[in-house]
Amino acid sequence: MTSPSDESAVSDLQDLITESGTVSEFLNELALFAARTISPAIGRPVECAVALRRRRRTITIAGSSEEARALDQIEQALGAGPCMLALETNTTVLLNDVNGDPRWPDFQHELTNRGYHAVLGIPLELGKDSWAALDLFAPAAGAFTPASIAIAENFATIAGDALRLAVRIGTAQLLAEDLKAAMTSRSTIDLACGAIMAQNRCSQEEAFAILTRASNHRNQKLHQVAEELLLGLSGHVPPSARFEA
Repeated sequence: MTSPSDESAVSDLQDLITESGTVSEFLNELALFAARTISPAIGRPVECAVALRRRRRTITIAGSSEEARALDQIEQALGAGPCMLALETNTTVLLNDVNGDPRWPDFQHELTNRGYHAVLGIPLELGKDSWAALDLFAPAAGAFTPASIAIAENFATIAGDALRLAVRIGTAQLLAEDLKAAMTSRSTIDLACGAIMAQNRCSQEEAFAILTRASNHRNQKLHQVAEELLLGLSGHVPPSARFEA
């Protein structure tokens, strides 16, 4: 059962999805929203980064500030840190004092140089083929108490649902764009075949075979050869040699 504050967070996150044009834009808005929402529970301002990893795609990093984004990028480059471990183990990872914890010395050096002394990594549940985590950075050691960690984890549960929806919408948009590109290529090829049929008084099957041979001979993709033929016929570029059987 959700509390009134949870319901407000769900509504706000849904608004962010509809207002964001891409998954990257949503991630940046999510990072800002997380920092604003969780800071009161910590009792001081915190910065937030969000790391999203999708199968067959590079990792996407967003942040509530340039500092947060830079720190998460450093952590990803080093391949070790609270956020990375949260992604790998799907569990909350706490680094509550950079001076009293022996883990990740290289990353801790970067943290202290930028004035941060505590980090909390929380995984976001996205289902198969996608993984994400919140990286919360606090300036004071011991900033994350059990109570504030519980609040951050509850927010992460709500945020995970919103991000899962945003990723699905983003994936559907990419599939639609791929399909549109494929249909455009198919139309271009069909038009080129029609031109070859008129030139050579041949069937569509024979015209397609001619276009395919030209594609192989020129070492170009089929739709590129078709585009060149149509441009030549339209007079926008000097016409190439006739496509003959």
